[in-house]
Amino acid sequence: MQTTFAYGLRRKNKRQSKGFCRNKRFYAKLVCQGWVPGSWHNACMKPLAIQLQESTLRGVLQRLHFPLDIMLTCVRWYAAYSLSTRNLEEMMAERGVCVDHATVHRWALKILPALAKVLRRRKAPVGKSWRVDETYIPVAGEWKYLYRAVDRLGQTVDFLLTAKRDLAAARRFFVRAIKLHEAPEKVTIDKSGANTAAVHSLQTEDELDIELRQSKYLNNLIEQDHRPIKRRTRSMLGFKSFNTARRLISGIETMHAIKKGQLPTEDGTSPSAAEQFYSLAVA
Repeated sequence: MQTTFAYGLRRKNKRQSKGFCRNKRFYAKLVCQGWVPGSWHNACMKPLAIQLQESTLRGVLQRLHFPLDIMLTCVRWYAAYSLSTRNLEEMMAERGVCVDHATVHRWALKILPALAKVLRRRKAPVGKSWRVDETYIPVAGEWKYLYRAVDRLGQTVDFLLTAKRDLAAARRFFVRAIKLHEAPEKVTIDKSGANTAAVHSLQTEDELDIELRQSKYLNNLIEQDHRPIKRRTRSMLGFKSFNTARRLISGIETMHAIKKGQLPTEDGTSPSAAEQFYSLAVA
């Protein structure tokens, strides 16, 4: 029995070492072809099963067919820049990685919402003066509404994609944002009747002491903050379904918040936006 058990351990270790060496040779080939690995390079020299086990993505991915840093690089490029999945397929092929554009799209749908949840837990606190507004997003040939809020410094408070622009949708956004942060002292909105009614309901029903200001000039900050999101979604030529739009916009907003420096870092360090994005996948 002891001999059989030891033999089984030797076979298991041998299989793991083969996986490690195969992964190592794969990375050596990529480096020779011009691939520049990020901060995940050392971690992704491990076998794929261990990479997934040590990642925050283990709950959304059953197994890995590619090293994790390649998957994260693809979804980061897709969320941060005006690139299509076919552009990413060509760019990865130039670096020696053969991956289909549909696979990149599936990675984005699974990975981006998971990283957005991690950012919500790790995000730095925001100010007490909020600017709230909504913008239009084309989904399946119809207009949907993306509610967004920033503080007076332009830091993203929260966002929510809704099918309608009414009291229920506006109130749901405010409740979601207040649950993530504390209730604001001031809320600046435009002349939207739904947003006005939602703030009044928070003041009366929830007894929150919130000062309401209505001025389109004071709301220029949130109007300007819409631009990066609109620029990225415009190149996608709309979304095919509401669920797809919700998942991809969560990743776009995540990358936008990271670029604004909303992910706390260790003292004395200044990691790049890419390194901060990859750190969200570290358990």
